Amino acid sequence: MNSPPRFAVASRRVVTPEGTRAAAVIINGGRIEAIVNRDHVPSEVPVEDFDDLVISPGLVDAHVHINEPGRTDWEGFASATRAAAAGGVTTLVDMPLNSSPVTTTVAALEEKRAAAAGQCWVDVAFHAGLVPDNLADVEPLLDAGVCGVKAFMCDSGLDEFPATGEREFRQILPLLARRRVPLLVHAELTDEHATAVEIRNYADWLASRPESFERNAINLLRALCAEYLAPIHVVHLASGPLTSHFFWAKQDGLPLTVETCPHYLHFYAERLEGADPRFKCAPPIRRKEDRARLWEALIAGVIDTIGSDHSPCPPDMKHLASGDWQSSWGGISSVELTLPIVWRGLRTQIAPFTRVAEWLSANPARLVGLADRKGRIAVGCDADLCIWNHEEEWTVVGEQLQHRHKLTPYEGERLRGRVQRTYVRGQLAYEDGKFPAGPIGELLRRNP
Repeated sequence: MNSPPRFAVASRRVVTPEGTRAAAVIINGGRIEAIVNRDHVPSEVPVEDFDDLVISPGLVDAHVHINEPGRTDWEGFASATRAAAAGGVTTLVDMPLNSSPVTTTVAALEEKRAAAAGQCWVDVAFHAGLVPDNLADVEPLLDAGVCGVKAFMCDSGLDEFPATGEREFRQILPLLARRRVPLLVHAELTDEHATAVEIRNYADWLASRPESFERNAINLLRALCAEYLAPIHVVHLASGPLTSHFFWAKQDGLPLTVETCPHYLHFYAERLEGADPRFKCAPPIRRKEDRARLWEALIAGVIDTIGSDHSPCPPDMKHLASGDWQSSWGGISSVELTLPIVWRGLRTQIAPFTRVAEWLSANPARLVGLADRKGRIAVGCDADLCIWNHEEEWTVVGEQLQHRHKLTPYEGERLRGRVQRTYVRGQLAYEDGKFPAGPIGELLRRNP
């Protein structure tokens, strides 16, 4: 595929690792050639000036469930990556479930890649899965270029992706320490004294997965990280008080990192007393105080990344008509909405554009081994850019979203920040509801 000609984009707000400034970004051959003052662009280079719009690095979403092959009726590469482009996401990393087969062997990974080929509007990489019977498959999967290894410490919801725990982690962490590839963990470990709860409403769902489940898991993971010095990344942290574990791990120099998700930063349990199963996810959305603590930890640099945990399903699996919380699939679709959700939440915080770019772009790119080319507006990096209006407020209408099924808990929510353009390697992937470049996405491999 031909790279676009040499050109430049300019703004008073170009977000670089060194800060936000007025600048022009010169793009050549799909990469960033230079970042210069607007009046220093060579005369032969065409420039489009976006005035006060923000030019940020394209988002890197390291936590997306695409589900193809096998469950494409839930979500497929075409719809998921169009939604990503509409949300300023230029690189996403696909989780090893809920596709069929799950990505626990090289053969299954190749099925994933074959299914994705020619269907992606943004660049896509892949995580592998860890299950009790695939320990011998992990190193071949690393050799094949997966970005991380995902494990569940509790029931994943799929029989073909059973839980793992300390026994499997002890066997695999020396390898991951040597290869410097992260173990990504769904960190809920059931308390043996917990009693089963019949799930009839949101309060029951919250009570069925208490904070102690997350605490039990994180205590074990922190100890294993200290023992093996292997990179461990806790995904979708919901409990605010547990951020202290990651603060002290950083003080101790441990490679223990953590992600939270847009739904934990936007919603809170006190607001969901009469909520329907659109809001069901695991761990559950916790209290308003938890939300406040998560924001504090982000601002303090304790939480490393924000990932959407885009986890779609057909609408009938949410059981909205019956309100059946017990049987409803747990998962929230938001790959297109991460940036405006986060920016909306920052109305009551103090954080510059550069911090947002760290959470949504630079840190996820580093986590998944793509930081040499992704996640930064810097010379030599891919020209992955998100151009957005940071002042525009708008209301979510599910039918206008790009992911396959339009059901969303964000229906009617007022958000802030609207993506106007998305460039993937210098090509215009999204512009005001249109996708000019077509399926230009490349399939990426983690750098060794």
